[in-house]
Amino acid sequence: MHLIELFLPLYDAGGNPFPGKIFSDLKEELTEVFGGLTIHSKAPATGLWKPENDQTVRDTIVIYEVMTEELNDAYWKTRKLQLQRDLQQDEIMIRATPIRLL
Repeated sequence: MHLIELFLPLYDAGGNPFPGKIFSDLKEELTEVFGGLTIHSKAPATGLWKPENDQTVRDTIVIYEVMTEELNDAYWKTRKLQLQRDLQQDEIMIRATPIRLL
């Protein structure tokens, strides 16, 4: 079993919120494909990183999680590229972690 986490920014570089349709469409797709979805959105997280110019960049993010038995690398590669386009990002972090259900 694998836990897949998608770290998604809520705002563009100018501080404008992304259209809610991007997130609602993704919610419907992931629920349909994986049979369920957890969204950590009540208290959005803050992502910080330092690119090459050493100035800290901050994002307000939401985290979407799904669980799956098998990883489909082709699906996730396509989904990641689409999210990067939709959310105007150089990189969207999608993390897969092996898990064991108790």
